[in-house]
Amino acid sequence: MAFELFIAGRYLKAKRKEGFISLITFLSVAGVTLGVMALVVVIAVMSGAETDFRKRILGLEPHILVMNYSGKFDAYSHLLTALNQKKQVKGASPILFAQAMIRSSHSFSGVMVRGIDPETGFNLVKGFNSEQLKKKFEKEKQNENLPGIILGHELARSIGVSKGDKVILMSPNGFISPMGHIPSMKRFVVTDTFDSGMYEYDSAMAYVHLTQAQQLSGAKNQISAIGIWTDDVFNVKSVTANLKDLFTSPFYLRDWMDINKSLFAALKLEKTAMFIILTLIILVAAFNIASALIMMVMEKNKDIAVLKAMGATNKSIRKIFIFQGMIIGFLGTFIGTLSGVIICFILKKYNFIQLPDAYPFSTLPVQLEYLDVLVIAVSAIIICFFSTLYPSYKASKMNPVEAIRYG
Repeated sequence: MAFELFIAGRYLKAKRKEGFISLITFLSVAGVTLGVMALVVVIAVMSGAETDFRKRILGLEPHILVMNYSGKFDAYSHLLTALNQKKQVKGASPILFAQAMIRSSHSFSGVMVRGIDPETGFNLVKGFNSEQLKKKFEKEKQNENLPGIILGHELARSIGVSKGDKVILMSPNGFISPMGHIPSMKRFVVTDTFDSGMYEYDSAMAYVHLTQAQQLSGAKNQISAIGIWTDDVFNVKSVTANLKDLFTSPFYLRDWMDINKSLFAALKLEKTAMFIILTLIILVAAFNIASALIMMVMEKNKDIAVLKAMGATNKSIRKIFIFQGMIIGFLGTFIGTLSGVIICFILKKYNFIQLPDAYPFSTLPVQLEYLDVLVIAVSAIIICFFSTLYPSYKASKMNPVEAIRYG
């Protein structure tokens, strides 16, 4: 063991008369521990929230959308065939977006209607497979041979309908009559509801069969976009680049990252802000480390003078106090990291913190990213290291003659 490390360890074991220094040392370790622990837990919750939002969005949205600058387009069957032949494409499906008013016997509301093909677009409706969607969209003879519609559960609640009730969809794309413009109307029966966990979707979204949506909006054989699903959701940029040779103007591609850029940018900014704010706790602990070392230098000036008289170099004196500060930093970082990881596992396993209904999560979404933990631990150690530089420098510049004479 290097003598600098040995002396640093001995200095940390303060005597009774140095109890105040020992207290500051304890507070420094506690500060680093608290800061690191808080950072690990908060960043894990932020990562969990981001992952949860991503899963919810990808449970309702294609990974890539093929759209047309002119709006709706037809003659798309050859595009679907070409897409399904690509290795990176897991599936492709036509989609029609339409705005409408939905009316029940109790109330009415605006609604975003999505016309989908149940054979290929089942990924768009969370909780339903292809066969289930076929049945939900079939015309029911017991309900006057009406086609089926699937509503977001918040939308269904707001207009006061449940499974089996009838509703009317009214589209602004109607027709001109002697009495003026008459909106297009079509009756449906509510065959089910879906719960995506995202209020924006659950309160304003409805799904019908593609052909029914085309009839309602007067867009015969037309669609708004082609949805594409890939094997790797994080590789959509590469897939988009590889698909550009299939789609020349007026077609263009948008992936889920671009469509939801503002949401994920806000989450990333919040995560960064929380990291910076909670790092201030570690900075306060670092100032405590610096204070403890400065007082230790003042207390041990005779010892430093004796060590220099015995041949210790300035570099060795610096090492003593750097090692002393780093022992505090390593100890606080280790305890804080371990505590944070344990708390994360407990929160994830037992889910004892219940959130109000206003949040999209019922419990704290915890996802421990080991790279985040490593960054937090390394950052804490670096901050602690910088806090040792000034006290160790002052100790190394101490004049041994003056220290012995006046110490």
